[in-house]
Amino acid sequence: MQTFEETGINPQIIKAVSELGFEKPTPIQELTIPYLLEKKKDLVALAQTGTGKTAAFGLPILNQINPESGKTQALILSPTRELCVQISNDIKNYSKYLKNIRIATIYGGASAEKQIAELNKGCQIAVGTPGRVLDLIKRKKLKINNIDFLVLDEADEMLDMGFKDELDAVLASAPEEKQTLLFSATMPPEISKIARKYMRDFDEISAGEKNTGAENVNHQYYLSKAKDRFKVLKRILDSHPDIYGIVFCRTRRDTKEVADRLIENGYNAEALHGDLSQAQRDFVMNRFRRKHLQILVATDVAARGLDVNDLTHVINYNIPEDPKTYIHRSGRTGRAGKSGTSISLIHSRELSGLKNIEKKLGKKIKRKAVPSGREICEKQLFSLIDKIEKTEVDEAQIEPFMPIIYKKLSWLNREDLIKHFVSAEFNRFLSYYKDAPDLNIYEEPDNTDKQSKKRRGKESGFTRFFINIGSKKKLSPAKLIGLINDFTGMRDIDVGKIDIMKTFAFFEVDGRYEDDILRAFKGVKYKGINVSAEISKEKKKTGKRTSGRKKSKRKSGRKKRNQNNNFA
Repeated sequence: MQTFEETGINPQIIKAVSELGFEKPTPIQELTIPYLLEKKKDLVALAQTGTGKTAAFGLPILNQINPESGKTQALILSPTRELCVQISNDIKNYSKYLKNIRIATIYGGASAEKQIAELNKGCQIAVGTPGRVLDLIKRKKLKINNIDFLVLDEADEMLDMGFKDELDAVLASAPEEKQTLLFSATMPPEISKIARKYMRDFDEISAGEKNTGAENVNHQYYLSKAKDRFKVLKRILDSHPDIYGIVFCRTRRDTKEVADRLIENGYNAEALHGDLSQAQRDFVMNRFRRKHLQILVATDVAARGLDVNDLTHVINYNIPEDPKTYIHRSGRTGRAGKSGTSISLIHSRELSGLKNIEKKLGKKIKRKAVPSGREICEKQLFSLIDKIEKTEVDEAQIEPFMPIIYKKLSWLNREDLIKHFVSAEFNRFLSYYKDAPDLNIYEEPDNTDKQSKKRRGKESGFTRFFINIGSKKKLSPAKLIGLINDFTGMRDIDVGKIDIMKTFAFFEVDGRYEDDILRAFKGVKYKGINVSAEISKEKKKTGKRTSGRKKSKRKSGRKKRNQNNNFA
């Protein structure tokens, strides 16, 4: 299938699609559209974010909707308000030339009464978030007993956001005789369970391999000391003057601090995190969509539903622990047939996490050298010259001022004039990067012999701690980082690898803060438990670890060891 016309879709829909600039179907559209036009079987479709999934299900659904009936015939569920609105707007654009097609958009955080009024007018397609959809079903305001299509868009994201119970309830409320379409970027076990439980004899379509990254994305990483992370970020931003991207941080606190530091340093940046009100969030996101902002610093949760097609870069200020999260992040660039770059800033102790991401991604992540001051100045200089060269001159506007300008600069010849102009525009960078230090760590990442591991541990300067609480007390990496920040009263401690078990956990922090951690965790409580943090030391021969406590004199195996000594 080379064109949309060949699909057999209503010419009025094709006309609207053509006006939107769509010339030929994407791989997922090419596979999905003919299937949904010809078959009534349930379908699981796997494709990366930004590959055109909305049109893949939206066009064939519109083609089969009965505009004469005011009953809801299709329900589309999405994880966030932003994505819900985006899907709704896209489908409205596709149906521009269809008469009597009404689409209701329902989501939390907005007036339920207004949405109920919209439903009361009648709609053929409802697009909503799981929580609000379930609420309106229970209130008998949204009737889905006659739907022909149920779409779960970004199903893996909905599960990640904790919507499993709501999804189960909505799916259980839907009629058996319907076509269920599950669209997802990855295929975790939970998605497979939902498919097996609620879908009948379903087929599976995949545009690319399961759980792998988008094809148009170039994956890179920069290796430096943890304390230099922000300096490395600045160099990357300075070496890409026209960057339009998202910087992902692990916590909302990191997000705010990184954004604040970038703004202080003169970058066109803003933060997007969970502490913002909906009005503030909408304001920031609208500025970013319109490219009034160049850099958005965000957490994964806050960025969900942000649908932007022209991102040049995604930067992982902290690499995520879950490779699936990395795949979602990187899938936000390289969309709509364009290329993009995913960059990770890491230190030595994170190399193993990088290997896990490569394995899930199915691609090699290439190491890049942190740009030198000279390289950055060259990039900035040539970018400036390009802008000058492409600047349109409005002679009518500047003509009144030109005689004075000519007179003032008449003593300069052509070469001197260019030098003065470049210096005036460029002195800040030349001054800042004069004698700039090398921020690279020079070591072989693939060298895994014992001496190399010891050397890496020393160079990274990280200390591993044991703590006596774990997942049983709802401890998560984000909560642990929050405890470290709260108990120490410091926000600039670099945290490395975190391993959380059922009743205990390990975490790494910058070795310079050893005493601060030990002091901060004395006499504190978490969920009713007296918390203790101890330095974890390597145990010889066995490879197991022990806490900083003295070893028992009794022989191993004769008596049950203390749990801390067993696993620390």
